[in-house]
Amino acid sequence: MIKNYDQLTSLEIDTLREIGSIGTGNAATALSQMMSREVRITLPEVRIMGYNEAIEWIGGPEEVTAGVLVKMSGDVGGIMLSVQKLELVNVVLETMLGTSISSYEGLGELERSAMVEIGNIMISTFINALSGLADLNIKLTVPAFAVDMQGAILAVPMAEYGGMSDYLMAIGGNFVCQGKVVPCHVILSPDLRSLDFLLRKLGVSDD
Repeated sequence: MIKNYDQLTSLEIDTLREIGSIGTGNAATALSQMMSREVRITLPEVRIMGYNEAIEWIGGPEEVTAGVLVKMSGDVGGIMLSVQKLELVNVVLETMLGTSISSYEGLGELERSAMVEIGNIMISTFINALSGLADLNIKLTVPAFAVDMQGAILAVPMAEYGGMSDYLMAIGGNFVCQGKVVPCHVILSPDLRSLDFLLRKLGVSDD
């Protein structure tokens, strides 16, 4: 039984990276269909890191950002967060609604709905890829949307799951749409029971 992410082998980490690559690729395809524009994603970087390190990696605890959060249950429990920086928000809004914002305060109900839908696509396509690869049944809650400092957005879910794991799986890449390159980050925090189960289902853990 894995007790923490430090115990993962290089094969297990490579397998998680492959899931990250497939999941983000599927998300780019789904976004292309939703936005009626070609959306590509650069080869994503997948890292296993501590909570504080993950916050720094996506811009620091005091940077204000938007986030779409879901909780996972079923075969895999934990949380998943789609981080939506202003550059990504504006590419989506300009393409879908013909508008842009200079700060998150400019998000109205229509804009928020669009961002929740984008976050939902990012998360659900990723989970679908994971479920298909490992033959898992993963249920997702209705996505919640928040605008806050990044440290605050992650603090609530980490308080809930932090007793089980101090580490996160962070996936980062760049979406390329109409010549614009915008960063995208997804953070996955399965509880350790789920991580162990997942690796066994993928055939890379013998324990």
